[in-house]
Amino acid sequence: MLNGLNPQEVTVEIQKVGDQEAELDEMWSDVQSKAHPRWLWHAIDHTTGEILTYTLGDHKDEVFLTLKALLEPFGIHRFYTDGWGAYERHLPSEQHTVGKANTQKIERKHLTLRIRIKRLVRKTICFSKLDKMHDIVVGLFINRYEFGVLV
Repeated sequence: MLNGLNPQEVTVEIQKVGDQEAELDEMWSDVQSKAHPRWLWHAIDHTTGEILTYTLGDHKDEVFLTLKALLEPFGIHRFYTDGWGAYERHLPSEQHTVGKANTQKIERKHLTLRIRIKRLVRKTICFSKLDKMHDIVVGLFINRYEFGVLV
């Protein structure tokens, strides 16, 4: 059946699913020493568990605002987070739900990332010496295994 299809006659419709919901969280790892933590901020689709977007940086509001700007094209209407202050300061309360009950998928994603990327493990001898190299390694992994982008 597929062999008989003409690609010019095929129409593909892409639609957003009803209410878009996302889980947001951040996880830390060390660069060079424990005195210099680096934070991976990411958002996943609440239904599928797929990573929507991510950014790396400090544990500050500016980095969260970068993540929030990356999420705008997705049209997210509901955010599930832990109780960290940046979420409460920058997300509308009617769209924001705090609690562990709705962040189980993103916490599981943290465990998977820590298992697969040795630099994210808390007690390890494998660590990055530079923020730039840390960001490159984590970014390459996420782009390859989560987004399917061959880099």
